[in-house]
Parts: sequence; C-alpha cells; structure tokens
Amino acid sequence: MSDDTTAYTPLADVAAEPGVAKPDPLLKVDDVTRAFGGLMAVDVSHLEVQRGAITALIGPNGAGKSTLFNVLTGFDRPGSGRWWFDGKKMAHMPAYRVARHGLVRTFQLTKALSRLTVLENLQLAATGQRGEAITAAVFRPLWSRQERAIRHRADELLERFRLDHLRDEFAGTLSGGQRKLLELARALMVQPTMVMLDEPMAGVNPALTQSLLEHIVKLRDEEGLTVCFVEHDMDAVMGISDWVVCLAEGQVIAEGPPQSIGTNPAVIDAYLGKQHGTPPAEELTS
Repeated sequence: MSDDTTAYTPLADVAAEPGVAKPDPLLKVDDVTRAFGGLMAVDVSHLEVQRGAITALIGPNGAGKSTLFNVLTGFDRPGSGRWWFDGKKMAHMPAYRVARHGLVRTFQLTKALSRLTVLENLQLAATGQRGEAITAAVFRPLWSRQERAIRHRADELLERFRLDHLRDEFAGTLSGGQRKLLELARALMVQPTMVMLDEPMAGVNPALTQSLLEHIVKLRDEEGLTVCFVEHDMDAVMGISDWVVCLAEGQVIAEGPPQSIGTNPAVIDAYLGKQHGTPPAEELTS
C-alpha cells in the first residue's frame, strides 16, 4: 500500500541501525527511562522520528511500546530523559499541553465518551473554544461563529470516516471498529502535526482494518501529517510503514525500512528467541 516513490525518498540514504539520525526529525528522544519497581520498562538512549513519514513501533509483548507512548505524550512520568517535539522541549509537560503543541495520540482501549453523541465527542475535542470561558459563555455572539466552524469541521470528519450516519447516536452504541474511527477523527479535531496511534487495528474486523489503514496513509499523503503507530499486525506494518523501529525489553534494538526489518536477526531473536534458527522473512510477517 505504501508509495515507495513518495514515502521513502527522505529516508532513502538513512542507515538501518538503532538510534540513527534522520534528515528532518519532528520528534527527538534522549535517555528516556521508565521503571516499575525493579522492571525497566523503557530505556531509550536515542530515537528520532522523521517528519512526514509513517513510522511503526513494533516489538514483543512487554517491550515498552505503549509505556513509551504514554511518557512522550504526558500520560506518564519518566524516570529520566529529555525529548523535543518540533524543536520544543516536552519533558514533564502535561498531556493537554502536549496536545496543544500538535502531538496527539489514541489509545489501544478507546476513550469515547459513551453518553455523548458521536458529533459531541468530536466537538468537545476542539481546542481554544471561547465558549468554555466563564466570562464569555453568557455572550453567545462572542463564540457562536467559532462553534459553527467547529461543527462544520466535525461533520467533515464524520463524512470522511464514514460515520456521518451515526452523527446523533450515542458513542457508547458504536462497535469497536467504529470507536477506533471515532477516536482517530477526534484526534484530528485538534489539527495536529503528529498523531501517535496505539494499536489502531486491535479488535477491528478485517473490513474496517483495511479502511483504517487507508485513512492512516491519507494522513501522510493528503494532510502531510507525521504518523507513529504501535502495531502487532505485521502485514499492516509492512504494508504502510516508511520506517520501522523495534523495541525489546524497553530498548531500541533495530530500525530500518520494512523490508530490512523482516530479515533483521535482532528482531527475529526478539520475537522468536535466540534458540530458534533464522526463519524466512515471510515467517515473521505472516
């Protein structure tokens, strides 16, 4: 699904090795750690995410992928470390401020507000709403125009994600796949620069999986967004990624374009154990 002539150009000459520098990194991470008791869940010495690319973050269960997402987006506190997003220091910044700077994320377990309608879920996500201020709330002319613009953007996103027929339904009535689409649409209401998706295909039926993959590619191709996603479905990873980062025991053990990751011995060892022989590349991606 990935368009090699577009997606790989900025990364064509980048070495496939852990911690390698990128031509135009949007996100840079240095010496980030997070421990739970005696378990070091994240220990990333250096990582860069290329602007405008789709980067997949893979690794076996317990590798620290979601924990790293939580730390970088302000939902968890690191033991140590520094990171920059678009040149701004982000360490110890609360999640709502991280989102305001243009770095938004979704969750493996969706966070839809079930007693609000699908439309209301999207409208609530828009930032800088004047009507939320106590002094302005009573003067509707001060914020009514902005409210109409927010509703218009929400309706456009609902149509784009084919949820417009559910516009006035409670979010709690949606299927798991529809909630994934709603959460992605809600993230876009923030008008981000980068989206981080935590297992977007988990629990989604095959038909909606294909739709989600197409939407992720369009984020890069049509909106110029940077995408980083955690995923266990290796077919999805190999199909849409421009670059793949593999974590094991909290550390970055391999990086590279998808075709190199499928045959990387360190990645194969992380998934299958060193006692196994090196299988064909298709065994890792099946």
